[in-house]
Amino acid sequence: MAFMITTASSITMNSSPYPNYMTSSKFGCIPGAMHEHERIKLKQASSWSLQFKAPMKVNATKVDAIDWSMVDPKKESPNMVSDLHVERMIHDDSIFQEIFCIRLYEVGPDQTASIETLMNHLQETTANHMKKSGLMHDGFGFGSEEMSKHNLTWVMAKIQMIVDRYPIWGDIVQMETWKAAHGKNGVCCNLTLHDCKTGEILVRASSYWVMMNTKTRKLSKFPNEVRAKLEQIYVDKPPLIEQDTRTWSKSEEKINEHICKGLKPRWSDLDINQHVNNVKYVGLILESVPKTIIENYEIHSMTLDYYREFTKDNILQSFTSILTNNSAETSNYDIVDCQHLLRFDIDGDNSNIMKGRTRWRLKQGNK
Repeated sequence: MAFMITTASSITMNSSPYPNYMTSSKFGCIPGAMHEHERIKLKQASSWSLQFKAPMKVNATKVDAIDWSMVDPKKESPNMVSDLHVERMIHDDSIFQEIFCIRLYEVGPDQTASIETLMNHLQETTANHMKKSGLMHDGFGFGSEEMSKHNLTWVMAKIQMIVDRYPIWGDIVQMETWKAAHGKNGVCCNLTLHDCKTGEILVRASSYWVMMNTKTRKLSKFPNEVRAKLEQIYVDKPPLIEQDTRTWSKSEEKINEHICKGLKPRWSDLDINQHVNNVKYVGLILESVPKTIIENYEIHSMTLDYYREFTKDNILQSFTSILTNNSAETSNYDIVDCQHLLRFDIDGDNSNIMKGRTRWRLKQGNK
């Protein structure tokens, strides 16, 4: 559910040097991937970070036909939580809130939720908020009845995310989201993920959505009746994460990319819009990330810009570039910055599908 937006905003990044205590080692590559270089260099002088604003305070005052007493975040997690899913509108119906549990099938070998799991929940909560607000209806695909009349559907153009801590299997978490206007024909969805027991903010994200015509596969303006409904739920607040003007660039001082070719999506990667879901893009860019980074680091922040849609019949190339410094051949840093490119692997067509940046930090057990 990802597509191109020419006016999509980005996020603000600040420069700061890496710590002086970084030591040397060597990054490997994912087995089976077609990587062009085995040794890499990391860049000390190009450190960047995402800037975020604290989420607004809200008071839970209104419950939409839900017995909120059924969930007590201060208690231990229940032994069985298969029926746990609570949602409601709060803060004068401007903020949508959900409580759910992290499942066994949503975590990786270290028992923490994967980055794809977090993105799936962000997308689900965004869609549920739209549905609750009358902007999405059952039987009309990914959009409202008014959108269906114009053959329109929602697609994601950009996502920005900061992960302070990954939830683990069995954690009860709370997602909150609110919407704001983004230009004339875009919606900014702000989301926070909290630990229900401690109240700690685990994840912050801002995603940008536009409308696509399902027949022409082109971006569309908002119909007046849809715009009127959106204006009723907008919160007049800036994006939760600051915006950035940096883009994926070949001019960055770096080694040649780690490349994985011949990637082909599966049938199960398609969504209700009949193209590959935006969350699946993440798994594809990770295919070209060196194995040692995957095993020893976790994504702290991520920015993804979606340019084109694709389907299960397309063959793709995944590129990962690790920012480097000529004075450091190999390193085992606390922080690693990467930039990513996903494009078609077709003779005569190497169009870009997605560009992105990730910042990785050492996993807790590796510090």
